[in-house]
Amino acid sequence: MKTLSLIVASLVTAGAAFAAGTGNHSHDEMEVGQPGIAADVTRTITVRMYETEDGEYLYEPRDLAIAAGETIRFEIVNEGENPHEFVLDTMPKNAEHMELMAKFPEMEHDDPNAVRLEPGEKGSIIWTFSNAGTFEFACLMPGHYEAGMRSPVAVN
Repeated sequence: MKTLSLIVASLVTAGAAFAAGTGNHSHDEMEVGQPGIAADVTRTITVRMYETEDGEYLYEPRDLAIAAGETIRFEIVNEGENPHEFVLDTMPKNAEHMELMAKFPEMEHDDPNAVRLEPGEKGSIIWTFSNAGTFEFACLMPGHYEAGMRSPVAVN
């Protein structure tokens, strides 16, 4: 009985330690950062999505410089005639996502770093950039990225 009690106690302790993890990372944080809260917003950036007559799909502003630790409210406006996305991530992660979008173009997003807007719609994302690096926001709908709908984000 004493041996059984020791085994059970050891398993419980090991299970609790495993569940606690290392404690030095967040499951919600991505390399590009994590969702922010309105009270921490340091500035608001309006992002316009639109198409040009010569077939380009663009964002304005075209590139951004942000300080590490800054919390930004992105106010995103689709001024175009087509649906567009705003997906904020690393370039490799956006490339992976773009492959999925090619296979499933009507895929709905439920990610805190992305919004899909129909023509005339507006949306917003509050984001905290906790890590330095070069990231991007992009439209990953088939053909849109290739038509120019991407903008670099430099976080220093």
